[in-house]
Amino acid sequence: MINIYEVTETNRMIEQENLDVRTITLGISLLDCIDPDLNALCGRIRKKIVQTAKNLVKVGKEIEEEYGIPIVNKRISVTPISLVGGSACRKPEDFLKIAETLDESAKEVGVNFLGGYSALVSKGMTKADENLIRSIPQALSQTERLCSSVNLGSTKTGINMDAVRLMGKIIKETAKCTKDSDSYGCAKLVVFCNAPDDNPFMAGAFHGVTEGDSVINVGVSGPGVVKHALEACRDSDFEELCETIKKTAFKITRVGQLVAQEASKRLNVPFGIVDLSLAPTPAVGDSVADILKEIGLEQAGAPGTTAALALLNDQVKKGGVMASSYVGGLSGAFIPVSEDQGMIEAAQCGALTIEKLEAMTCVCSVGLDMIAVPGDTSAETISGIIADEMAIGAVNQKTTAVRLIPAYGKKAGDSVEYGGLMGHAPIMKVSGFSCERFVKRAGRIPAPIHSFKN
Repeated sequence: MINIYEVTETNRMIEQENLDVRTITLGISLLDCIDPDLNALCGRIRKKIVQTAKNLVKVGKEIEEEYGIPIVNKRISVTPISLVGGSACRKPEDFLKIAETLDESAKEVGVNFLGGYSALVSKGMTKADENLIRSIPQALSQTERLCSSVNLGSTKTGINMDAVRLMGKIIKETAKCTKDSDSYGCAKLVVFCNAPDDNPFMAGAFHGVTEGDSVINVGVSGPGVVKHALEACRDSDFEELCETIKKTAFKITRVGQLVAQEASKRLNVPFGIVDLSLAPTPAVGDSVADILKEIGLEQAGAPGTTAALALLNDQVKKGGVMASSYVGGLSGAFIPVSEDQGMIEAAQCGALTIEKLEAMTCVCSVGLDMIAVPGDTSAETISGIIADEMAIGAVNQKTTAVRLIPAYGKKAGDSVEYGGLMGHAPIMKVSGFSCERFVKRAGRIPAPIHSFKN
């Protein structure tokens, strides 16, 4: 049972160390909205979202005021739209009507983002999947709060290279469609291997088909809290270092557990999971890279970075699972370049490269996240980068993701500016060697041998 004393104990973390609940995400099933008539489908979607989420923002603000815990975002995730719209949408343009409906619904209930403009194509693509994917560039350029994700592979099925090749083109088209905002549409588009059904974080949140009608998932954040705790053990051994991270992660997760339970009770919606990921922001003192420096690195990207990140990720999980019976989502450490001031500095000074970031993704929560690359990067190169990250996820039985921004008209050394949680990022150099012949092979990379567990 959580008591008010535990919350009071976190006041210093909130006021001085950037502790916050990053998001309350309300997952909503739209399976009961399916209709072969597109207009009827859109009407049912809007009605379901508005009725289910009408009090989400109000309840979030009430919890903030009552407990003094900042809740940065209130969000919605829905059933992957390729499944919901399959019977009504015959061409990509049909899906755009659903995209507009989702965006309007998000504005009506006042949430920051709505995720689930998604397709799950790890083994193959239906015509509905392909139509939705081809609609993504226009959908993200014509909406404000809509986020999109595509699952391209899994440990059980392997990697759908036809979809990987297509997504390279889609990311390029999205960058062009949103060129007037530094290709911002790509910041709301992510591709996955082993995508979780209960991820509360954008842009990858969707409401999985195994979930109930609605559910509350909460994402916490506290890189600044962990860094501050580690300042007291700079000369300690690894055992004390690990214990400090675990105890801090426990306290952070308890805050998320409290918010999740309160939101669940007040909205009369089942509690799903707490995602205990360390999600940084561009604010000074709220950086995963700064934690790595506190552990002992001169700069993120130095030799030892992957080991330090593995240690951090593991201890965060170990501490978090003791604080909540239901830990899920991604749960670990995020390394988004544009959203982490320390990562930005490391990239600017040359300590951090895309190749080093890829190595780090083998041991962290997600993957290559919020990385801006030159606008003339080819679709095939983007597909090759995606394929590499999907392989890491499939072989290591973990979630990996790619959120690349080929910033239109920008070159290495330039920067993009998004503001808010999205931050800003230097344009990072990409290998000039071609992988075109590889990514143009048709079909699927088979599942790894250790996927056979029956």
